[in-house]
Amino acid sequence: MHVPDGFLDATTSTGTAAVAAAGVALALRGSRHELDERTAPMAGLTAVFVFAVQMMNFPVAFGTSGHLMGGALAAVLVGPWTAVLCLTVVLMVQALVFADGGLTALGTNVTLLGLVAIGVGYGVFRGLRAVLPATRTGLLTSAGVGAFLSVPTAALVFVGLFGLGGVADVALGPVTAAMVGVHLLIGLGEAVITVAVLGAVFTVRPDLVRGGRHLLRARELAPRPGLAGATAVDAR
Repeated sequence: MHVPDGFLDATTSTGTAAVAAAGVALALRGSRHELDERTAPMAGLTAVFVFAVQMMNFPVAFGTSGHLMGGALAAVLVGPWTAVLCLTVVLMVQALVFADGGLTALGTNVTLLGLVAIGVGYGVFRGLRAVLPATRTGLLTSAGVGAFLSVPTAALVFVGLFGLGGVADVALGPVTAAMVGVHLLIGLGEAVITVAVLGAVFTVRPDLVRGGRHLLRARELAPRPGLAGATAVDAR
């Protein structure tokens, strides 16, 4: 969902640029509470991974293709504020070096992929994490659903922006049907990749998954087998 130059008028592009700038400014402040000796290196690795995977497209339908957006994945790995910074850096490099997404549309792309996708993906993740069992399966299910929903939601926001300032003489109905239909399928791919990557990282280094640290704390607080019996014997 890299919006190119010329899709939105100057007023709409300026508005999304202002929203993106405000979001990045908030992320710079919020990331101070997320970055530590484990998260800081992981943020760099996450940005590189998202950048690399976004360059790889997979077929969807009707001759179209999609790629990972990575908002939910980055947010669960390093936290939502740091994820916004990661996606912003990725989008800037893609626009400046690879012409993937226009410069005048950079604010729009940061708003869609960096703010909307992360906000929805991480919000759904946190909501489901609160009600699902505190297990690895619960963690991956929450992340997968959040990743899936983040994609069509970002597509709907784009449709709204197109309705406000789209320069092409195309009816909003067909645009909505095409964007939502294709991005529902892309969302499935987003969910699969997110769950696969998080599952692999959590299996090897669960301490690197910021969104899963509550599971580590639960393990640390859980009584060890035989400990209760030993305590009872000592009490005698």
